[in-house]
Formats: sequence, structure tokens, C-alpha cells
Amino acid sequence: MARKANIKRKTKETNISLSLNLDGKGKYDIQTPLKFLNHMLESFSKHSGFDIKVKATGDVDVDDHHLVEDLGIVLGEAMLSALGVKKGIARIAHCIVPMDDARAEVAVDLSGRPYAVINLPFSEFKERRVGDVSKENIEHFLESLALNGRFNLNVKVSGRNDHHKVEATFKALAKALKQAVKVVGKDIPSTKGKL
Repeated sequence: MARKANIKRKTKETNISLSLNLDGKGKYDIQTPLKFLNHMLESFSKHSGFDIKVKATGDVDVDDHHLVEDLGIVLGEAMLSALGVKKGIARIAHCIVPMDDARAEVAVDLSGRPYAVINLPFSEFKERRVGDVSKENIEHFLESLALNGRFNLNVKVSGRNDHHKVEATFKALAKALKQAVKVVGKDIPSTKGKL
């Protein structure tokens, strides 16, 4: 059975169409007005092996918050939908990714219980943004993804360069989720019998 999802979300602030294939080849077509977020989503697709297609617009003339948050929501909803009952998946995984000075450690549990603990410290002495995305919205994206994907996410990052820290995080998240969604058996991976 194909593990795919198509999600659309239209509000007064954003208009998003997203398709996801968990069993893809890491192919992507990301079109949003936020170039840094495009870069991170492309990296996420490549390193997870998930095929992702996104077409999104939003009120970025006001702020990037609404579009970043809604993209996290939609990607989380797509993951949850594509996973179905989660029969046979590995469920729990982690990954550590270095990127020059930065090191990102990400652990996930596709438990159905949403929770996010994100320790992604940014430099106080640099700009408020990484590229064209507000630093505070990077954490918000990750939290929105975990809560709407109904999984446990734990992120711990160190380093000096803010770009490197964020990119290492997205790559580590991609690798951890790639392992967690992998089908390794036939049963629901829980003593409860349900995730």
C-alpha cells in the first residue's frame, strides 16, 4: 500500500498545497516565497527519501510567521495521514548530524502522543533571521510539525554558525524520520496494540 498524502490548507493568511510520499526517492518541488525555508525543505526531502511537493503563498509582507507555522502544520498532517495505522514501522529512531561547527541530535517517537522539546540556541549577537526566516519561527515550525504529526520530537543542537545549526537539524530530523517510518515488521509497534 502506498504511503502517500495530499493536504491543502487555505486561510486568510496562507494558501498551501502539499503532497508527500514516504516511500519516494527524495525528489522535491518546493515553491514558497521563503528561500531559506525552501532550502531546508529540499534538504529534508533529500535526506529522508520522502518525495515532497509544496506550493505555498502567504502574507510574508506582514511577517513569515503564518506561512512557516502553516507549513509545519500541513507537513505534520501529511505525515500522519500517510502513516495510517503505523503497522510494522520502526516507530522510534534518532540521528546525530555534524555540519562544520554545528552538531544536531534529533530523536523521534511516532507514538501518536505529540510533544516537542527543542534546544536550538541561536547567537544573540547576530541578525534576527537566518536567510529570510525569523529564528524564532524555526523552532515554531518544528513544534508545529511534531504536534500535527502527533509524534514526540526531541532536538538538541550546538555550534556557532546559525545557518549550520538549522541545516544540521533538518538533516538529522530527516534521517531520524526515515528510520522511524521504515517498515520492519507486521505488527503495531506498541504493547497497547495501537499508536
